[in-house]
Amino acid sequence: MKNEELRVKKSEEFAAAMNNEAIKTMGFFKALMCSVALVLCSSFFISCSEEDNFVEEYPDWQKTNELFFKNLSDSVQNLIDMAPQRTDWKRIKSWSKPGDAGEYGDYIIVNVLEEGSASDNKTPLYTDSVSIDYLGRLLPSTSHPYGYVFDQSYYGEYDPDISTPMKFAVGSVVYGFSTALQHMHKGDKWRVYIPYELGYGTSDASAIPGYSTLIFDITMVDFWSRTVK
Repeated sequence: MKNEELRVKKSEEFAAAMNNEAIKTMGFFKALMCSVALVLCSSFFISCSEEDNFVEEYPDWQKTNELFFKNLSDSVQNLIDMAPQRTDWKRIKSWSKPGDAGEYGDYIIVNVLEEGSASDNKTPLYTDSVSIDYLGRLLPSTSHPYGYVFDQSYYGEYDPDISTPMKFAVGSVVYGFSTALQHMHKGDKWRVYIPYELGYGTSDASAIPGYSTLIFDITMVDFWSRTVK
C-alpha cells in the first residue's frame, strides 16, 4: 500500500474510533468540537510526511469551519424544535449585512452562559454604544488545541471585579458581533459563534485566516445611546 493511501486509511480509522467515543461520552457540542479535531487530525496525516517537517497550521480550514458551523447550527435548531422553551441556546438571524449569505451564513449561534438581572428588558440599538468584556478565538488548529485567541479585553480567568471593559459603538464591529450585542441585556454572558460570512469573510484579516468561524465570550456590562450634536 502506498504511503499516501496508508496515511488516509489510518486517519479514517482514527476518526471513526474517536467519533464513536465522543458520541458515547460527550454532549452534542463537545462532540462537534471533537469533530473539528478529527478533521485537523485527518488533514495532518495527509499533508505531513515523515520526510517533511512542515506542518500546516490551518489545514482544510474552509472545509473545517463550514462543516463545524453547519453541524452546530443544525444541532441547535433541533434542540429548539424539540424544546421551544429552552433559553440556553439561540439561533439569531443577522439583518445587518446586505444580501443573502445562505442557510447558515445569515445566522449566529448563541450559548447563554449567564442571564443578566436587568428588569427593563432593554437591549442596545445599532446606533448605541456598549461597554463589554470579551475574548475572541478561532476553532482549534494544529498548534492551538483550544483555538487561537486573537483579541481580548482581559487575561487569565475572567473576573468582573478587576476587568476593564472595552467601550465602542455597536455598529463599528463585524456584522455577527453587532447582531449579538443588539440582543443582549445588561449582565448577560454569552458565547457567540459567528460564521465567516458575518465575520471577516474569505480573506485573511491580520492573524485571522479567511473562512474563520469566530467564537466570542461576551459579557454585557452596560450600554447607552450615542449623543448626536
